[in-house]
Amino acid sequence: MAIKKVWVEDGCISCGLCEETAEDIFEIDDVSEVKVGADFIKWDAEIRESAENCPVEVIKFEE
Repeated sequence: MAIKKVWVEDGCISCGLCEETAEDIFEIDDVSEVKVGADFIKWDAEIRESAENCPVEVIKFEE
């Protein structure tokens, strides 16, 4: 199923892994944020990888 929504819950430690994995989806200011207008379909695999590898498990998505 396609990803429809992506968000980062409280607790991000700004490690940079998600931004490194999916730079067109995530950007880190103080903490990771999902870029406005990001193409979730194009970056599906990278979003899933970011969520799976997040050391504090705060990257979430909805299908």
